[in-house]
Amino acid sequence: MVDQQTPHRYDARLACEIELRWQAEWQRSGAMRVPNPGEAGFDASKPKFYVLDMFPYPSGAGLHVGHPEGYTATDILSRYKVMRGFQVLHPMGWDAFGLPAEQYAITTGVHPEVTTKKAIDNFRRQLQRFGFMYDWSREFATIDPDYYRWTQWIWLLAYGSWFDPAVQAARPIAELESRLAGEDRSIETAPGVHTRWSACTRRQRQAYLDSFRLAYLGTQMVNWCAKLGTVLANEEVIDGRSERGGHPVVRMPLRQWMFRITAYADRLLADLATVDWPDSTRTMQTEWIGRSEGAEIHFAVDGEREPLTVFTTRPDTIFGATYMVVAPEHPLVQRAIARGADEELAAYVAWARNRSDVERQESKKKSGVPTGLFAVNPATGKSIPIWTADYVLIGYGTGAIMAVPAHDERDFEFAKAFTLPIVQVVEIDGVPWTGEAATTGEGTSVNSESQASGLHLKGMRTAEAKRAVIAWLEGRGAGSLRVQYRLRDWLFSRQRYWGEPFPVVFDAEGNHYPVGDRALPVRLPPLADYSPVESDTPQPPLAKAREWVATTAGEAGVDPSLLPPSTPVTRETNTMPGWAGSCWYYLRYCSPKCGSAFVDPEAERYWMGKNGVDLYVGGSEHAVLHLLYARFWHKMLFDLGHVGTAEPMARLFHQGLITSYAYQRADRSLVPVDEVEERSDGTFMERASGERVVQIVAKMSKSLRNVVNPDDVIAEYGADTFRLYEMYMGPLEASKPWNTRDIAGVFRFLQRVWRLAVDERDGSLLLARTAHADVERQLARTIHKVGQDIERLAFNTAIASLIELVNAATRPTELKDPADGGLTHLQLQRFLRVLAPFAPHLAEELWRRLGESGSVCAAQWPTVDASLLEDQTVELPVQVQGKVRARITIPTNADAAEVERIALADAKVQALLGGKAPRKVIVVPRRMVNLVLEG
Repeated sequence: MVDQQTPHRYDARLACEIELRWQAEWQRSGAMRVPNPGEAGFDASKPKFYVLDMFPYPSGAGLHVGHPEGYTATDILSRYKVMRGFQVLHPMGWDAFGLPAEQYAITTGVHPEVTTKKAIDNFRRQLQRFGFMYDWSREFATIDPDYYRWTQWIWLLAYGSWFDPAVQAARPIAELESRLAGEDRSIETAPGVHTRWSACTRRQRQAYLDSFRLAYLGTQMVNWCAKLGTVLANEEVIDGRSERGGHPVVRMPLRQWMFRITAYADRLLADLATVDWPDSTRTMQTEWIGRSEGAEIHFAVDGEREPLTVFTTRPDTIFGATYMVVAPEHPLVQRAIARGADEELAAYVAWARNRSDVERQESKKKSGVPTGLFAVNPATGKSIPIWTADYVLIGYGTGAIMAVPAHDERDFEFAKAFTLPIVQVVEIDGVPWTGEAATTGEGTSVNSESQASGLHLKGMRTAEAKRAVIAWLEGRGAGSLRVQYRLRDWLFSRQRYWGEPFPVVFDAEGNHYPVGDRALPVRLPPLADYSPVESDTPQPPLAKAREWVATTAGEAGVDPSLLPPSTPVTRETNTMPGWAGSCWYYLRYCSPKCGSAFVDPEAERYWMGKNGVDLYVGGSEHAVLHLLYARFWHKMLFDLGHVGTAEPMARLFHQGLITSYAYQRADRSLVPVDEVEERSDGTFMERASGERVVQIVAKMSKSLRNVVNPDDVIAEYGADTFRLYEMYMGPLEASKPWNTRDIAGVFRFLQRVWRLAVDERDGSLLLARTAHADVERQLARTIHKVGQDIERLAFNTAIASLIELVNAATRPTELKDPADGGLTHLQLQRFLRVLAPFAPHLAEELWRRLGESGSVCAAQWPTVDASLLEDQTVELPVQVQGKVRARITIPTNADAAEVERIALADAKVQALLGGKAPRKVIVVPRRMVNLVLEG
């Protein structure tokens, strides 16, 4: 309801009216559209700024108030950069493939494309309501065939490439194939069997090339649940059963498409030093890659032709290796079982293989059985037993370890459990050896010499002992220096429907062939039934599209030089993971409508520049996987000449979480917010039980019913208030709780801004007659500080400066003379330009009412008279006999004589002196005045 006394008051109704009107005008005029090189309006003389948000997955629930935090920050920065003369690329799109939409489709029968597009429409509507400066002409979703066509093309690029260690870069695999053919090189076609390239079959050649491809078929152990018809993540398996439904889960090998990301481990690690990223993120990626130097050691095994190879970062402890442990899946164990080993071994292996990696690593109870095999410790010459235990994983290292129980906690616990020998071989500095616990760390080698082997380490420090062991191993052909990584090749196949199809087919013999570029995109076929197939062997949902799966090489688009067009083939029925499209989307934004390439080369050169995306903002939960995978794809594209920067993102920033209040019972269980009421004494009570609960801060979730919908907030206060509140809550990088009560304070600030320019009684313009010197000085300082704060993403302190300025310029409560206080026309004009990035709708409205032409969002950032940034006066303490007794204000350019005169004239100082002259006056320029009295 409109206040009859102040009908032109800035309230929620007027705020929303202004915002919707200006948003419509911006859309009509194309104000947000950014031209590319060669297009009308492009100015090559302007510097570029590419700022990017991690694009969202459009869920059916829509945005909650946590989502716009990073978007608001990048919008403020984008608007500021435009005003500073930059051409700014600030796009938005949708990471739209993913499991939630598929699960919803299984439940409801509604196709994932329908629900996803509906969610996108809602997300777009919500984002546009904020007035974000996105160039919507560049919008796309990863589910668009015109987009995933190029995702498939990049995958084919990896399929057709290998990592050449000689140049430490990706090269076309056709070059390697040509080299093999030209040299007619002899390759290993079976264990111990070598064949000339010219004599190899197609399958043998393909198998050899697959061992080099960046995208290749590899065998991985997976958790298969036949009842659910799906592969489960380790975290979804509990005690050999599915977390959902409690169905049996078996570990089984599955051939799936992989990415050889490990080939780039060193470059991914080294190039972290070249980007401006949070230290925490660089540390996480460094640890994820997990580079470690050590030794690969070969232990001869009784009755086996091949030695048992292990990797260890502590080769200096080799004298303490009293037993070996191999993973239950290790080929050595399989051969022992095949030879009729103890039944206990076979039973243990069957039990262990169906436990998830997480369970095996976290289990406190050590389990294992001897294999009946023995290895020879090359340092001691002693025969040591080989055990199998589930705490050793086949996917890590070589799937085998040399156990040094004296100096490894897990090995110690295992040795104690099974009464295996424990020998101290390192004397750790300051840690006495008692034999009751493992001692870890570096020190001096003890009990580490053998006349028979010729290896003597006794008395050596750890680093020296490591070097000595490696040299000794290499001299005997028993091992060598080795660099190992925690990073594993990237599993890229999913047994799902709602994802990008692989552009590859198989012939009857299982040979794979790429789909030609002209046949892209390989479109996802429509399915009415997306439910997983209940089966003892994995059968992805795409297998149900039988007419699509069974085709010919010609229909699939395979190059005729590779396979005759009439050859029957089957399509790959796995799909790419949901985040495949997010590995390169930042490049597509440069030229989203380009039909001839995944990115227009000229647009890529301009927008990516020398260092890539200038600022990338998103959650820290993507610090490793998404960012590591995007870097891997980008480096491959760089190696092959398709992009011009070695890294995709020059600067990275993680915004903090917006949390919400929740309530906790005494047993620490949580209570939904709508089941709690606040008492008059400020405590909280659960309605159902009457028990007291404690208010805590928690992540927003549907179950706690503490999710706040931005639509509701905007309806009550307007988008400008919402934007300001989220930026004023605290530092952008910090997590902070949403508190609806605090929004009113920010809203009142915008109301004061409105009253600076508009008479709420009649809507007329209010302007000060003359500029007040103090306000002018504060305005200059505000402009300067806000600009600096925006550059460093310190939006909360920038807003605080704006609030201080408005408070200083606010007119008297009783408005008798419109020209009394406030801002002059020129001052208001400059202030609105500074306000515009934060509250663009209100600034645009007042800019127009002020009679200014064009848009305030396109106006130049105001310049500042540098002299106004300097203090005209300074306050100095006055000490009398060493104690501060008064303070004086002096001109900043006052000399010592002037400072002394002002100090002695001060009333407090005169009272202290009692009419007497001080014995001595000491003036420390711009610091203090010290008066020394007689006696």
